[in-house]
Amino acid sequence: MPTLRDVKKRIKTVISTRRITKAMEMVAAAKLRRAQQRVEQTRPYSKKMDEMLSNLAAGSTGEIVHPYFEDRPIKRQTVVVIASDRGLCGSFNSNVIRRATDWLKDSPEGEIEIVTVGKRANDFFKRREWPVLADVSDWGGVLDLNKARDLMRLLTERFVTGETDRIQLFFTRFLSTVRYKIVGEVYLPIPKPEVDEDEGGTNLDYIFEPSPEEIYAALMPSYATTKMVTAIVESLASEHGSRMIAMGNATTNAGEMIDSLTLDYNKARQAQITKELLEVVSGAEALRG
Repeated sequence: MPTLRDVKKRIKTVISTRRITKAMEMVAAAKLRRAQQRVEQTRPYSKKMDEMLSNLAAGSTGEIVHPYFEDRPIKRQTVVVIASDRGLCGSFNSNVIRRATDWLKDSPEGEIEIVTVGKRANDFFKRREWPVLADVSDWGGVLDLNKARDLMRLLTERFVTGETDRIQLFFTRFLSTVRYKIVGEVYLPIPKPEVDEDEGGTNLDYIFEPSPEEIYAALMPSYATTKMVTAIVESLASEHGSRMIAMGNATTNAGEMIDSLTLDYNKARQAQITKELLEVVSGAEALRG
């Protein structure tokens, strides 16, 4: 049975831990607010890029010609897994890694190569049978636009040159402070934009200046960058939200543990006092008798 000193020491340890988890919860909440603002700013831009691409396809009389749309037989696939650099965020990392691993175990077409975003993803996949082509880590919990662009260039160049035939993206989409969704979507090739004939999409009359090919050549890099940035900011917001919830739960559990240990300490202390009183009374009775 632990002594009073042991129980008291453990109470102090849990109190210190609760202070740390509370501070981490507050930091994560502050980062979440900024990340959520970034998501709200990015989504309309991404939606507008999709609309622009659809309108451009609707007004084009010929076949869309651009390397990003090239759908060819799959000999090699690149899988991009976006996780976090740090832990203590609940099941955030394990969920996205598990989703990507399940997809990989279903024996997709062609050879597989992995690109990891975040140290946790790299720590997992570097010990697995799939080769890691590149690792983009040390984000610091915020979007680094230069890193996102470098990652986009790496992926698009490999696709355009034929080194990979398909790029699959796995990340966590931010829905609300307490709701997230693991998403697996094709990054390249870009699916051909759909034209809504019911709204007269085929009747739109556009005059292209310069040519449609030049417009696509200027638009597609921005489109690819927007898609990558959107996935990263969604993942970062989900990470901060998961960490805030995990640290909040840890703080609550620490408080409950402190209450339980305090109760045990008081019971043990009361038992010790009672024992000492009995010893004093028994000694006094022995001297008197």
